[in-house]
Amino acid sequence: MVSGGPLDLEFAASFIGERSYDFIIAVDAGVGACMSLSLRPDLLVGDFDTFGKEQILKYQAKTGLSMDIRKAEKDETDTELALQDALLAGCAEVDILGATGGRLDHEISNIHLMAQGKKRGLQVHIFDRKNKIFLLDSEFEKRKEFFKDSLYGTYMSFLPLTETVKGITLTGFKYPLFEKDISILENPSLCVSNEVVEERAEITFRQGILICVESRD
Repeated sequence: MVSGGPLDLEFAASFIGERSYDFIIAVDAGVGACMSLSLRPDLLVGDFDTFGKEQILKYQAKTGLSMDIRKAEKDETDTELALQDALLAGCAEVDILGATGGRLDHEISNIHLMAQGKKRGLQVHIFDRKNKIFLLDSEFEKRKEFFKDSLYGTYMSFLPLTETVKGITLTGFKYPLFEKDISILENPSLCVSNEVVEERAEITFRQGILICVESRD
């Protein structure tokens, strides 16, 4: 999915060139990014207040692409609508480009939308040049392995999305933990900027939702 936020086109071209996707959604100004990348989306989603409705209608008429156009005064963001459409299209996993680096309110909302998607059976990853962001939810998985040679970056951070995440144990990391709770209100940065030091590392936890960030400088 190519979102409507600011997008590093050089990074996006490299990222997309290393992967293949069965279904591509362009969200509002993400249409312009797709055009710059010579990428043909399968669905256009949004109110297109950024890209321009007249321009999008011309593009749709030229390409014959499907569109999900919504009015500007709506309860959902364009990204939320796009995730709903991804579910309707039968997607089980979604990678989003252009969801960070712009307005902070939209960026925070996009991270929260990952939890909504997960509850509905959609695994969402947000990528930019320096970060891979995803969630771990104890309702679905209480452990995850990380392999040093396949991480997105050097640093690994775990932050609480729910008020408290209980019973975190980290093994194979530079800073190990055993059965530690983290809380938004008390110690939210405890698990920020860790590193995998063994070939394989693992996190386990009992309850809550974690924001996981693999980062590079």
